[in-house]
Amino acid sequence: MNAAKFSKMFLRFAAVSCVTVAIAFCANLTSLKPGKAELKSAGPLAFGPDGILFVGDSMGATITAIDSEDRTPGRAGAKVEVKGLNKAIAGMLGTTPDQILVNDMAVNPISKNVYLSVSRGRGPDAVAMILRVDLAGKITEVSLSNVKHSTVSLPDAPAEKEGRSNPRLETITDMAFVDGKVFIAGLSNEEFSSSLRSISFPFEQAAKGSSVEIYHGSHGRFETNSPVRTFVPYNVLGKDYILAAYTCTPLVKIPVSDLKPGAKVKGTTIAELGNRNRPLDMIIYKKGGQDYILMANQSRGVMKMPVNGVDKLTAITAPVPDKQGLSYETIAELKGVAQLDKFDDGNALMLFDDAGSLDLRTVALP
Repeated sequence: MNAAKFSKMFLRFAAVSCVTVAIAFCANLTSLKPGKAELKSAGPLAFGPDGILFVGDSMGATITAIDSEDRTPGRAGAKVEVKGLNKAIAGMLGTTPDQILVNDMAVNPISKNVYLSVSRGRGPDAVAMILRVDLAGKITEVSLSNVKHSTVSLPDAPAEKEGRSNPRLETITDMAFVDGKVFIAGLSNEEFSSSLRSISFPFEQAAKGSSVEIYHGSHGRFETNSPVRTFVPYNVLGKDYILAAYTCTPLVKIPVSDLKPGAKVKGTTIAELGNRNRPLDMIIYKKGGQDYILMANQSRGVMKMPVNGVDKLTAITAPVPDKQGLSYETIAELKGVAQLDKFDDGNALMLFDDAGSLDLRTVALP
């Protein structure tokens, strides 16, 4: 093939690709309509295409997609460092730090600005807010009064109950956007209440979630009512999976292809990472040609786990000691990490709880 002909073919392919991308961009954004975004609560966050932020509202049993209008690329080599984040937020909102709860954070992959879901106040009267922290550390509120957005309701959310064990608070425990779909973990009103679901975006009507059953080796039993606490999507030999972590801390592999509305799904337990522990957040990254999970935990620090070869691990189907399966190392210098997200290919963004002071900073991936 001569150079001129190849050049024409390449330009034609590039033009078609640009049109396809433009159509997808328009479809994503035109599905969002201006108006007030109603949030009863603001919990898990996830970014999708074009700077669209997804907000999980457990009390309202909804997912809301918001146009952040934040599409200017962040500068190369940028870092973030904010000390006393909760104190700065409290000062901005005219309250005290003990009345501020930072529920989740997400890095906009385009701008590298940080988004926080925040509760101002405690209990049923708490006000749900979304805040933005820019690369200079400036904190601003994302106005929800007239923002382009769309909302989808979850049809099988658990009923509200009084007290701290209200299952409605765990309708949505984690979220991720992958290949045109929002994946959502949490609880449902089904008998097997642990739930995983996917919803196509732009939003259509949401169907029931899939009920998930796992074997918990350190507990020595099958469990169906404990929600996934945090998860990452991962492709194993061309097949898409959810790698999900639960309280006390089984790590479970769940095929995405099994997540059909109303289905009962059995996950494969590939690790027990230690009981008396609650996983808080996890990301996946590549370093030195290897894939790793980085997981922040309530009582067992930050774990680094290699996941190459996860398909070869033997399923845990019987009672085991405290730890078994996938190996890990604890990153000793990372203490008090409450939340984390991937910042760029070489860094994570971490929220540290240092004796009640919440400090936000980028950290090199170990």
